[in-house]
Amino acid sequence: MPQPAQQIRFCTSRDGTRIAYATCGSGPPLVWMQHWVHHLNLDWDSPVWRDWLTFLARRNMLVRYDHRGCGLSDRDGITFSFEKLHEDFEAVMTAVDAEPSVVFAMGGAACAVAMSYAIRHTGRVSRLILYAPYMRNRLAGEASAAQVEEANTRLKVIELGWPNDNPAYGQFFTSLHMPDASEEQFRSYNELLRRATKPTNAIGLLKAMYLTDARELVPKVRCPTLVLHARGDSVIPFDEGRAVAALIPGAQFVPLESRNHVLLPDETAWQRLVEAIDAFVPGPGRAVHAPAQTLDALTPRENEVLELVAQGHDNDTIAGRLGISAKTVRNQVSIIFSKLEVNSRAQAIVRARDAGFGRKAHI
Repeated sequence: MPQPAQQIRFCTSRDGTRIAYATCGSGPPLVWMQHWVHHLNLDWDSPVWRDWLTFLARRNMLVRYDHRGCGLSDRDGITFSFEKLHEDFEAVMTAVDAEPSVVFAMGGAACAVAMSYAIRHTGRVSRLILYAPYMRNRLAGEASAAQVEEANTRLKVIELGWPNDNPAYGQFFTSLHMPDASEEQFRSYNELLRRATKPTNAIGLLKAMYLTDARELVPKVRCPTLVLHARGDSVIPFDEGRAVAALIPGAQFVPLESRNHVLLPDETAWQRLVEAIDAFVPGPGRAVHAPAQTLDALTPRENEVLELVAQGHDNDTIAGRLGISAKTVRNQVSIIFSKLEVNSRAQAIVRARDAGFGRKAHI
């Protein structure tokens, strides 16, 4: 399948590693941090990834990049850590130098990097999409003996037989990521892994991901956030995504009825993902700011309440800040919902953040 026109460029991370990134499509920027091993060119030929790429570039300028050690990025002499992954993402965002962007992070470590960036660089991330996030990975924090053994087993499988002619090794990762994959998807996924990196880099990248702990990051996120997680995900448990969504103020949580860590375009859950992202991400012709007349209808006190709602505070905290009762706050929040024509706190936060509310806490 011919790939759309994309422009591939390079930027340099803080330690001198060259990171390859690509842009395609047009519209508001959407930066996709993919989940593990990818290749900017080969992904377009993959029956696993091409529908993802086509969908995300349909009405946005899609920005994506190859992780250090993978694809077209530098592969030799690479060191891996969470901070290195954060610096790589930071380098890409600086190089693209786009307006505030939607960031779509896929997988636990990518989600942690995206949250860290959004916290450190307020104003650069307009919306955050977290697909299959976690609070902490297998080797982070107080890892159990079973978690350590499971992580070491997966790393050992890579060392012994990074996808090659022996189908048993390839099937190990494919069955984890996509238990419902077709034979064509299975073969293609294995071939992409084999060509996109070498075993030592795959191990280094995966180990850095396993050591990632996002527990201190999650409650600090303040931008509008959509969390998506497959209910039967065997790579990152569903309860991890639910816990992340519960701790991010106003986050919207969308369960996906699938066993696949990587959703496949021919399953029912794919359409649910498409609908959720389409509703959350501004595209061409869609207003990204609340109409001025709607905001003008708010009283000064309602503006104060909305500012604190947009910062992620609950009603009790807002009541304490403003010196009024929690019941009064509840009533004013209901009035604000009506004036903004929204049905939930999450929608109100999105509308308010688009209009510039919620930023004072970060100045």
